[in-house]
Amino acid sequence: MNRQNGAERPYDVVLFGATGFVGRLTATYLAEHAPDGCRWALAGRSRDKLRELRDHLATIDPRCADLPLLTADADDSAALRTLAESAHVVASAVGPYLWYGEKLVAACAEAGTDYADLTGEAEFVDRMYLAHDARARETGARLVHACGFDSVPHDLGVFFTVRQLPQDVPLTVDGFVRSNAAFSGGTFASALTAMARGPQMARAAGERRLHEPRLVGRRVRAPQGTPHFSAPTGAWALPLPTLDPRIVERSARALDRYGPDFRYRHFASVKHLPVALGGTAAVGALVAAAQIPAVRDRLTGRYAPGSGPDAEQRKRSWFTVRFVGEGGGRRVFTEVAGGDPGYDETAKMLAEAALALALDELPATSGQVTTAAAMGDALLARLRTAGLRFRVAAAR
Repeated sequence: MNRQNGAERPYDVVLFGATGFVGRLTATYLAEHAPDGCRWALAGRSRDKLRELRDHLATIDPRCADLPLLTADADDSAALRTLAESAHVVASAVGPYLWYGEKLVAACAEAGTDYADLTGEAEFVDRMYLAHDARARETGARLVHACGFDSVPHDLGVFFTVRQLPQDVPLTVDGFVRSNAAFSGGTFASALTAMARGPQMARAAGERRLHEPRLVGRRVRAPQGTPHFSAPTGAWALPLPTLDPRIVERSARALDRYGPDFRYRHFASVKHLPVALGGTAAVGALVAAAQIPAVRDRLTGRYAPGSGPDAEQRKRSWFTVRFVGEGGGRRVFTEVAGGDPGYDETAKMLAEAALALALDELPATSGQVTTAAAMGDALLARLRTAGLRFRVAAAR
């Protein structure tokens, strides 16, 4: 077991925000899959809700009746510091992270505690890099953001695809995402927050670029791309302005295996042109609406935080991400696929990421790192064992 900070800490994994929608799913997954000997605990601000969740988990595994309960509010720095000092890994399901996330990141960076979350908020990730990467490097903490559908299938999917291509040559990879899934109130709130903060997001990204070390002897790019019909996938490709390509870009910067010149583009894959046009128009309208505070508040109120699709809806949901990788005269088609991306599979990804950080032998990294750089092969193996499909569809 890789308890890198010593065996004196009482918990391997603490799940913070355990009583929220995705938090409960993650807790359920840990109750079903955490290995014997893994010491984990539930954390949140309401002891009554934590107690109710523990009672539910005990119906899955009677041993969960003894799970420790830790109370802390996302705004209570002292309580979060105590929580961070008690664990080797803290996994956070409390968002929007821009409003509720920084004090926990700061506590983990200071305590040398590994941290994992589910954020898809680019501004938050950039601000955490600027504020806490240096201290985390000093203490040995690994700060791993985007450990759910944002951005594990894309980050590890590209990591997997690159492994199928020649080494030490320029490489290009395009990713094409399809899904039929619904979203929760928390996800919708995070998306509206990001849409409303374009200038702040751009400033944080610009400031990060000024502080990040420059690559020497290598080039890595993640341009937005343009809408087009993709012959390899037989569908329309629409650029996705999400966090995912930024995460892939940072993995490529960190790992020499991505070659001397690497480029990644990220698209939504839509079969029919009218649907593509309608979707583009709807997103544009939502972005415009998010700029008006009263409208944004009303939209947020339609989807209560902690709500989300029920078990039957999630059972019908699926996702696929198809990748086209090229380099050194070789072309490869790969695919990552699974069930409900935003909740069931996201809970699985967060739980397995936390277990990998706590228990697996991993590369020596610290500071703000990506899933591919921090956990790479170990997390890939865990997720394949847990049922996510990483496969080579074709190569030539």
